[in-house]
Amino acid sequence: MSKRVVLTGGGTAGHIYPALALAERLAADGCEVWFAGTPGGIESRIVPDAGVAFVPFESSGFNRRHPMTLPKGVARIMRSTRKAKAWFRDIRPDVVVAFGGYVSIPVARAAEQTGVPVVVHEQNSVMGMANKYIAKKARAVCLTYEEAAKYVPDGVKWTVTGNPVRASVVDTTRKQGRAYLGIPDDATLLVVFGGSKGARHINEAVAAMKDDLLAIDGLHVVHITGEAELEATRSRLSLAQGEEERYHVMGYQDHMAETLAAADAVVSRAGATSLAEISAKAIPAILVPYPYATNDHQRTNARAYADAGAALVVDDAELESAPFKAAVLRLASDASERARMREAMLTLQPEDAAAKLDEVVESCLA
Repeated sequence: MSKRVVLTGGGTAGHIYPALALAERLAADGCEVWFAGTPGGIESRIVPDAGVAFVPFESSGFNRRHPMTLPKGVARIMRSTRKAKAWFRDIRPDVVVAFGGYVSIPVARAAEQTGVPVVVHEQNSVMGMANKYIAKKARAVCLTYEEAAKYVPDGVKWTVTGNPVRASVVDTTRKQGRAYLGIPDDATLLVVFGGSKGARHINEAVAAMKDDLLAIDGLHVVHITGEAELEATRSRLSLAQGEEERYHVMGYQDHMAETLAAADAVVSRAGATSLAEISAKAIPAILVPYPYATNDHQRTNARAYADAGAALVVDDAELESAPFKAAVLRLASDASERARMREAMLTLQPEDAAAKLDEVVESCLA
């Protein structure tokens, strides 16, 4: 009988894509895999599109400034825990792997209460609240960055696996990416994105330098704004018909494997999954850490890339500055600078994190 694995996480693509990378590996090993996420989150679309069975569970956090949100959040967790326990009686999972996000809590609680081992995977250098809670009773904790080990409870086994990257990201070629996007082979491509929800400040700063970017011969820009910011960014850009042939604007991109494979340089936030995928493709980067991330963990995430010379880190508060504009234009126009940064990025390419995480999960299946 094949082993049965439940993956859970939600809220952002940063929790979902590493889980899907593990799902690919588990499926290849002959495991049955389900994904438990929120019904309204992006996982409800991304996971089924990846061919993984999706089961929805309601969950929500709470706002410390509004104490009345706590009872509602706890009530949802309790209802979803009961629902997950009933589901587990039907499918009888062998292990649950939690990737973070509030939905992980009721699914992991149901596992604990029914004797199913739990493995936690933390993508960032600072462990999120849900993973901190779940780690207390986890069979094992897997980390992307060793710095996060200080958040692991005493007595809980932990190991550094890195952050799994989907096979499609690793395997897609530049030629395939260019064909998908319709970008000429000899063009330079700058990709701008701010994570699965976008980044308004990055959108505004890059849109303001549109004329300078399009003045660079042979440059194309793919600007992924986030759905909520698409129309506002389009309005700021006010692209003429000829400009639209080289400046490509979209709210969301389901095909990041092709997009990153085609890229010569990126401007992005410094979320752990974005960094893992950028590193897997060795793309020179300007990183703008999200300033309100817990304990400024995006800056910590980006530190190794900056120290190695593979990326330039710019404060969000400096996005309107002349140095930021100069850095973007230089990266877009200077092939030798990109080559130097690419060589530095190659030194940071991780080992097969999906294989390492798979080994830990398999050890809990024995």
